[in-house]
Amino acid sequence: MSNMVTIESKPAEGAFAVPAPAAPKPVTPGAPSQGLQLTEKAIKKIKIAMAKEGVSPEEGGLRLGVTGGGCSGLSYSIKFDTRPRDRDRIYNFDDVRVFVDPKSFIYLNGMTLDYEETLMRQGFNFVNPNSTRSCGCGSSFS
Repeated sequence: MSNMVTIESKPAEGAFAVPAPAAPKPVTPGAPSQGLQLTEKAIKKIKIAMAKEGVSPEEGGLRLGVTGGGCSGLSYSIKFDTRPRDRDRIYNFDDVRVFVDPKSFIYLNGMTLDYEETLMRQGFNFVNPNSTRSCGCGSSFS
């Protein structure tokens, strides 16, 4: 008789398991038909942040924009606003309103806003097919 021990291994479970990355699932806006998309994770985080900041979903919303500057020439901007401006495009995603000014829309048309939460990073991620170049900071593009 020999003293043999057999150790079996299973796929990782629990706190140290790394799930396979899933493609962001965009939510189709209420109106206008073309333009921006938000994933379900992004909508959930925006709702939580709006409640924390005291932004009314009926009047206010999330403002997405593009400003000059940054490592690659342009930078994304994201903030809450109490109401839309006169020429804004307004998108509705499950009780979340998103405002985009006409100049920013040129760069953001077709973009998906996702929310990423990993061990290394958590935050909003702009998935933009119009971007030809981006920098390591993640918020600058051209």
